[in-house]
Amino acid sequence: MKQIAWLFKWLLKAAIFFTLFAFALNNQGDVTVHFFFGTRWTAPMVLVVLSAFAAGLLVGVLGMVPRWWRHRSAARRARTDADLARANLTAEANAAPLVPPHGL
Repeated sequence: MKQIAWLFKWLLKAAIFFTLFAFALNNQGDVTVHFFFGTRWTAPMVLVVLSAFAAGLLVGVLGMVPRWWRHRSAARRARTDADLARANLTAEANAAPLVPPHGL
């Protein structure tokens, strides 16, 4: 069963690769991207699409970083609080006098 899942995963990767490769081959024509102030960039369409995808990926990652830092610091604080609580419980357990149960 594991080998079938592995094979299926690689077939899916190959299908995605060949689909993107065919897209790149079919879109080799030059396209002009017009920026502000009369600036323009002429490149194959596949490069324009790839750079737009990369720019979107970069903006998404940069938008995620502050929240990721906040969650990471909160997890670090929670871990140190849990370690301190565990150390306090251990210290209290070691310091508590041994009292025999009632009735004995």
